[in-house]
Amino acid sequence: MLQKFDERNRDLQVNINGKLFHRDQAGVSPFDSVVQGGDAVWEGLRLYSGRIFRLIEHLDRLRSSALALAFTDIPSHDQIIAEIRKTLAANQMTDGVHIRLTLTRGVKTTSGMDPRLNQFGPTLIVLAEFKPPVYDKSGIRLITSTMRRPTPDVLDPNIHHNNLLNSILAKIQANAAGVDDALMLDSQGVVAETNATHVFLVCQGVVITPRTNACPEGITRDTVLGLCREQRIAHEVRDLSLTEVFRADEMFCTGTMGELATVSVVDGRTIGSGAIGPMTARLSQLFRELTSREGTVVVEDTN
Repeated sequence: MLQKFDERNRDLQVNINGKLFHRDQAGVSPFDSVVQGGDAVWEGLRLYSGRIFRLIEHLDRLRSSALALAFTDIPSHDQIIAEIRKTLAANQMTDGVHIRLTLTRGVKTTSGMDPRLNQFGPTLIVLAEFKPPVYDKSGIRLITSTMRRPTPDVLDPNIHHNNLLNSILAKIQANAAGVDDALMLDSQGVVAETNATHVFLVCQGVVITPRTNACPEGITRDTVLGLCREQRIAHEVRDLSLTEVFRADEMFCTGTMGELATVSVVDGRTIGSGAIGPMTARLSQLFRELTSREGTVVVEDTN
């Protein structure tokens, strides 16, 4: 699974601290905290027909992560939404768009990790691209990575931070194995998530997902669990072993970038029938219906 360049994105306008730049001219300072040490937080948003699905929940998580990292200046939700609107308008975007929202601690007076060197306020980056869901909905293949997800005693996974090397190293292993992504375990060998998404199993009609001991609190993950509650679908949040993965009836992953996507193979073992299962299909349809009618309006005219 390799994303391809979309010609519609050739002349993107990128928003950095309220100013718009052509994608080839945009840049952040070499003294910015995100460059110096990955000292930033981020969110992925998706635009459906002029509405961003679960926008406030995403902004709440962004703020929570920034507070956990002791950012002294965090833009309000209204300020961020205004910049998102400006960016979408500049790019004439109304649908089929993924937005990468990044908030860094800001520019330092000199290089170094000490946050006291940050004296200029945060840097807010709004990068919007035409991008459909990136996963093959008919089924993706995983391997189990040797890279382990850190638990809260090392680095709390509920800080949605820009230090993604752990995930990148796992993705390198997946690429070398010729599969789509990597399944990651925690330090105890319990299933956490993939290098990019949350995971769900379906076992004898019960939808199961791991606890957030070693993975972040996902917005799409929470949406799926909410759908299960509303539809009275049996579901559990608990520890999962690899053995349970291999013998599951269905498996799917969730995330804003790819929505819901079937997992067909893990470590060379076919999961269930290897095709999208009835529960995955049902939840995918419910998710599509939800995103077609809910969300915060950020583009007034979608015609």
